[in-house]
Amino acid sequence: MTAPQAIIRPAVQADLKAVAEVFAHYVANTVITFEQIPPTVADWRQRLDDLTARGLPFLVAESSGDVAGYAYATPWRPKPAYRHTVENSIYLAPDLTGRGLGSALLGDLVDRCAQADMRQMIAVIADSGSRASVALHERFGFTHAGRLTGVGHKHGRWIDTVLMQRALTAG
Repeated sequence: MTAPQAIIRPAVQADLKAVAEVFAHYVANTVITFEQIPPTVADWRQRLDDLTARGLPFLVAESSGDVAGYAYATPWRPKPAYRHTVENSIYLAPDLTGRGLGSALLGDLVDRCAQADMRQMIAVIADSGSRASVALHERFGFTHAGRLTGVGHKHGRWIDTVLMQRALTAG
């Protein structure tokens, strides 16, 4: 299936209600996030402000004037030695998966993180039984870095996470 016409752009505060709605679906209905209570729009505003202050990207895919998905990069760990490593997050409106939006978002996110002098990007993927997220990351050069077994418990089941990693800059 081809991607709907989408514009990838930095998120603005007006996008955050739609971002919160997209994520709330995954919190309530899936194990792909370990969140159990959906963040509020105010929580998303704080995240956007924090990432902007750090010079890290928070992007949305806009299609037909609506937010069709989003992606952002956060610091991997709080310790200073990790300051050049980020973790990515990508979520799509549930009715718009499989159309190339994830690729568009991840490609732009990788580029913007490299431009921000980040060196490594980590993906922490809940093993929900679907290979879609792993396959997306593999297409962008991520390699398997490990598996954490039974580290999450949600909706009555234990969930593993798959760790993937990719270099963003040489050297």
